[in-house]
Amino acid sequence: MSKLDVLKNNCELDFLSLGALVHRLDPGVIPFRKARFANIHVSGGEYNVAAGLSDCFGLKTGIASAMVDYGIGEMVKNRIQEMGVRPVFKYFEHDGVRGPNIATVYSDLGYGVRPPVVFYNRANEAAALLKPGDFKWNQIFKNGIRWFHSGGIFASLSETTSELIIEGIQAAKKMGAVCSFDLNYRAKLWSSIGGLKKAQQVLRRIVSNVDVLLGNEEDLQMGLGIPGPEEVSQSKLAPETFFQMIEQVIKQFPNIKLVATTLREVKSTNKHRWGAVMWHAGKQFVSPTCELDVLDRIGGGDGFATGLIYGFIDGRKPEEALRLGWAHGALLTTFPGDVTMAKLPEVEAFAKGGSARVQR
Repeated sequence: MSKLDVLKNNCELDFLSLGALVHRLDPGVIPFRKARFANIHVSGGEYNVAAGLSDCFGLKTGIASAMVDYGIGEMVKNRIQEMGVRPVFKYFEHDGVRGPNIATVYSDLGYGVRPPVVFYNRANEAAALLKPGDFKWNQIFKNGIRWFHSGGIFASLSETTSELIIEGIQAAKKMGAVCSFDLNYRAKLWSSIGGLKKAQQVLRRIVSNVDVLLGNEEDLQMGLGIPGPEEVSQSKLAPETFFQMIEQVIKQFPNIKLVATTLREVKSTNKHRWGAVMWHAGKQFVSPTCELDVLDRIGGGDGFATGLIYGFIDGRKPEEALRLGWAHGALLTTFPGDVTMAKLPEVEAFAKGGSARVQR
């Protein structure tokens, strides 16, 4: 079975994500029904990876997305610039009343026995209007690209976004790029465009075009219709269940060279056990397990994808790439917001078995 082959020659872009940008309102530990203020985070399942690879890992990254010409759009652009991510935008004019809009995600932090609550306002979302032909891929990729990435959240927004993902993947593949996809199955988002049946139809078509698949047990079952094992381990951190499902994934999608996911056992909102597993070119890899004191769990999975992708782009060994993903995802849960605030030496130290002792 073939391994990932990441371009070694000098490319203008190490990584490009295609996806929706959102702003997340976060009232902290206060539920929204009692909130009087909220922090604003700029986010997006696909963008978070580009931001982390740029700000923490120092790669040349970009985000292809929709941008709207109003105050929220200006705020989002400024945050993207701060993270060092190159913007590749299709612009939309706001009518001053209805949009199109940059979507709003509402998510408190929860606390202890009270879980975070997440809901959306994606009405008249600009990103959902994106369609094939909106981006000149040949021009975007003309000076080279190593890795192209998108995800199931963007695919769920409309009938046209999934077609745009496939168009982008095919253009990136012509340039020799590795193409990855994060299933990120969200039932609430798919319900408005056909539900589970539509989700599986669309996601299976996309996955048949990619090299790298990211997704947990639920993503594989719901997003791709892969049956779970008959005997389920009592521990949510046991990798056997995941590896059994991978056998089915590879049979159905022989194009896949790598599948990976996080393993998370939630004891309370702020106490998790955390691990990660990966199948690569026929071999199985398992990370260490750690106890997490979680500040903000949103974006942890994107943090894992970020470190993992960096490891392969940087030419690290597969087991080291998995540890970098595991470590970066863990660290990301200790910061407020969805994008990284970690630095590479911190990630590498934790990946090698570092501790929370004071750094002097």
